Amino acid sequence: MQVVSARDITEYNQTQEALKIKEHSRRKQSQTLVQLARSKTFQQGNLNAVLREITETTAGTLLVERVGIWLYNEERSKIECIDLYDVRTKEHTSGNSLLKTNYPVYFQALEEERTIAADDAINDFRTQELSKSYLSVMGITSLLDAPIWLEGRLIGVVCHEHIGKGRQWTLEEETFAGSIADFVTLAIEASERNVVQEALRQSEAQFRAIFERSSIGIGLIDMKAQIVDANVALCEILGYSREELYGKTFTDYISAERGDLKLYKQLMSGIRTDLKRSSRDGFQASKHQEQLVQRHRIEMERRCLHQNGNLVWTHISVSVIPGSNGEPEFFLAMIEDITERKQTELKLRASQEAAEAASRAKSEFLATMSHELRTPLNAIMGLSQLLQQEIVGSLNEKQNEYVTSIYSSGEHLLALINDILDLSKVEAGKEELLLSPLPVSDLCNYAIWTVRDRALEKGLQLTCKIDLEEDICIADERRIKQMLLNLLTNAIKFTPAGQVSLLVKKVPQGITFTISDTGIGIDSSQFQFLFEPFKQLDSRLNRQYEGTGLGLALTRKLARLHGGDVTVTSTLGKGSQFTLFLPNSAHLGDE
Repeated sequence: MQVVSARDITEYNQTQEALKIKEHSRRKQSQTLVQLARSKTFQQGNLNAVLREITETTAGTLLVERVGIWLYNEERSKIECIDLYDVRTKEHTSGNSLLKTNYPVYFQALEEERTIAADDAINDFRTQELSKSYLSVMGITSLLDAPIWLEGRLIGVVCHEHIGKGRQWTLEEETFAGSIADFVTLAIEASERNVVQEALRQSEAQFRAIFERSSIGIGLIDMKAQIVDANVALCEILGYSREELYGKTFTDYISAERGDLKLYKQLMSGIRTDLKRSSRDGFQASKHQEQLVQRHRIEMERRCLHQNGNLVWTHISVSVIPGSNGEPEFFLAMIEDITERKQTELKLRASQEAAEAASRAKSEFLATMSHELRTPLNAIMGLSQLLQQEIVGSLNEKQNEYVTSIYSSGEHLLALINDILDLSKVEAGKEELLLSPLPVSDLCNYAIWTVRDRALEKGLQLTCKIDLEEDICIADERRIKQMLLNLLTNAIKFTPAGQVSLLVKKVPQGITFTISDTGIGIDSSQFQFLFEPFKQLDSRLNRQYEGTGLGLALTRKLARLHGGDVTVTSTLGKGSQFTLFLPNSAHLGDE
């Protein structure tokens, strides 16, 4: 008799099969992570390519239909899909977005949980907000989301989407999803690092190009005043090669002046003071460094010693470049050769001094001659006046005519001498104004009354209009009367027929006196000569009209002495307008 023993091992076999499947899944997940870690795509730094590899590899490892990577926008108001891989179509898409305001519970879960393993995504409280708008539309039943963290901040999520019959996520799968999210973080960090490095490379290349091609000399100097680097322009200014300048003391090539050391000490002291303040106040280092570069700079004109022994005039600007810790690390010296400009300035200064000396000599000569002429002239006018009054005997008609002519010529000559003296005093800066509030109507009435007879003799209509709310201007009484008389006399002289008018108006910064006439007018090309002393515009005018050309020159100088000016508009053959502008008291004070 044989005894047969039988045992049901179905459950055991099932357990062993489940363990094999679990082990196979774990091994596959580990291989995937190793594969991603060794991927050349990661090393190349192309973020889009890396994310595409992650989503494809992950979908094949977890056997899900879709894997998507979603990142927050700048405002953190939504997450946007930057890569979504679909296993069935083998296509990558992007562009979908989820607003935080529409799914507050889901977004909160992302912030609080390592992973969101929703076996029944439609009913899970963390993901059910997505049911109508996303899950049901896509046929998604189970969802495994792993938040992406960067520097302690949530920046997005890796979303694994299962379609079809519901799926229960294992602990190993959750751990794997978290690792994949970490790989996305590494990819983003590598991409940002590559962007920064590439920008740095480009910046360095651009700086080097500017450094080498600049027409201004540039030197990089360490804190011991030794030259670390120099561009071609600086080598040309100093006459040395770059190799000859390396390690040399920068100040050996500069003609030092008293106070230079103090300037450098002030520069360094200011830098260190600001560093302490920034450390105390908590300023951002990069912004503070920018402020230091902009604010802490010294500029000076110094002569540099060329290799051939010549001295080269230069403009030097020295700035401090802080290091990564904010401490001063280098001096940046910008050196421009201004020898030609300096020589031109010296020539101009010499010419200006010569011109000023000539002008002073001319003014002194005119003043001296005017005083010397006035003494005999006063005698001539006094004696001719005595003859006119027939105190020493009666005169016949012809003698009376001659004496009258002598006296009028003397008056004309005296007026000329007075103008010369006035012009000399103004040009020499010796004229002092006695400013006071003056009634405009009184000034205008005086000027009109004084020239009225001359206008009547020529048959001219003489008018005056004062368009002011307050009948006051600020001026030197004697000088403003002189200016108005000069302009009115000039207008009457050059107006054969028609009218001469005086219009006074208030303007925003002062008051204007405009003298208009219907006279011969002036060609616009001649305006530049109008206010030059001893200048008349046309030799024919010299013969036809009396005058030396001093009136307008003196009037403009007196107006400018008041802080105002005289301007002109004119049309040849139709007349002219001369406008005297005087500032009000507040504006005059600003001058």
